[in-house]
Amino acid sequence: MKVTIHPSHLKGIIRAPASKSSMQRACAAALLTKGTTTIFNPGHSNDDSVALTIIRTLGVSVDTGNEELIIGSSGFPLTTHHSPLTIDCGESGLSIRMFTPIVALSDKEITINGSGSLVTRPMDFFDEVLPQLGVKIKSNDGKLPIIVQGPLVPANIEVDGSLSSQFLTGLLMAYSAATSPQTPFQGRGAFEASNWSTVSIKVRDLKSKPYIDLTLDVMKQFGMRVPENRNYKEFIFHYEPIHDSRLTTHEYTVEGDWSGGAFLLVAGAIAGSITVRGLNMSSTQADRRIMDAMMSANASIAMEAKGIQSHPGGLRGFEFDATDCPDLFPPLVALAAYCKGQTKIKGVRRLTYKESNRAVTLQDEFDLMGVRIDLDDDLMIIHGGGIVKGADLHSHHDHRIAMACAVAALGANSETVIDEAMAVNKSYPDFYSDLKSLGANVSLPFDMINL
Repeated sequence: MKVTIHPSHLKGIIRAPASKSSMQRACAAALLTKGTTTIFNPGHSNDDSVALTIIRTLGVSVDTGNEELIIGSSGFPLTTHHSPLTIDCGESGLSIRMFTPIVALSDKEITINGSGSLVTRPMDFFDEVLPQLGVKIKSNDGKLPIIVQGPLVPANIEVDGSLSSQFLTGLLMAYSAATSPQTPFQGRGAFEASNWSTVSIKVRDLKSKPYIDLTLDVMKQFGMRVPENRNYKEFIFHYEPIHDSRLTTHEYTVEGDWSGGAFLLVAGAIAGSITVRGLNMSSTQADRRIMDAMMSANASIAMEAKGIQSHPGGLRGFEFDATDCPDLFPPLVALAAYCKGQTKIKGVRRLTYKESNRAVTLQDEFDLMGVRIDLDDDLMIIHGGGIVKGADLHSHHDHRIAMACAVAALGANSETVIDEAMAVNKSYPDFYSDLKSLGANVSLPFDMINL
């Protein structure tokens, strides 16, 4: 499906979408804690819907209120569900990495599947780690589908955090919800009998630490067992006395999404004066660092009582380390296209296993717009400040590529057509209609006009 973006001038006030990172973690926590959870400001992206479908499949009830979701859970693992059971993670990388250790708490055989780019992403992590925790696992040579059968038994392990922090998020939640560690399997050597009450996860080279902060914050708000965090290198769980959350009702408000908000802020810096509301400046979300990057680029931004104002100014090339916030690469490339001089962004190695290989995809699509991008190992160099050309582009079925192209197109010299533009539904289904509400000249497909 194609969307056409014409050169535009923006003006107005917009609210950032709900954070899918926050929403999906809340769904997992609601599954794992007994009682009733009310989630306010719920997201409605494809990834949010996937998380809700997963917890429904695993036995919780989900009722829709006026502007909230009411979730009822008797805790997981359930003792009544029948085997075999399959959960579908769609194209959600967070869901597959977070829910796989969680469903391994069950002694029933459960199949985890997905679609799109998710079926090509490596999941060797689970093949290596879950057997150390007493979980039987079968995978398709490190890829989907994965079949697991627990119960997962917490043990002292060491994991590699360099590929994604999402694997650790799943382990932290599973360890939190597990019962006290039992006698170790023969030969595991994971922990001594005298130390069964304390179990740790050691982590090498953890990336995206702010996302772990978000995970721990959600766990705390839901009354879950929260580990001792030793500088992100070791997470220690204490299982005595037996943890039983006294909370039977939970309320959680999904934060505004800094990942989606970043595109709006960049759009304002390129094409007009706008105010973005609903973004928490004290959030643990990694992509809050868009503010640091925009200030480095000399963007005209101002924090106001009711939002963040962004408008065009004398943009200049900047340097930024996106290793811990790789989802900022697409909006930052759109910003850098309008910055005079070179922009250097570190963290390219984090872009390989996304919905597309984002480093290459950004290079290819922005080249069509007349913006040269060089890749030098872990560094991306964008040569900006020239004329940005309207072009026929493709999202590569990647929501953030579609949004980056659309934002860059707002200041181009002619119209831009984006094929497979509805990839934005994965994280920000209202993206194009929000741009239109700010005055962008966006030609939507007929069946979207009245959405």
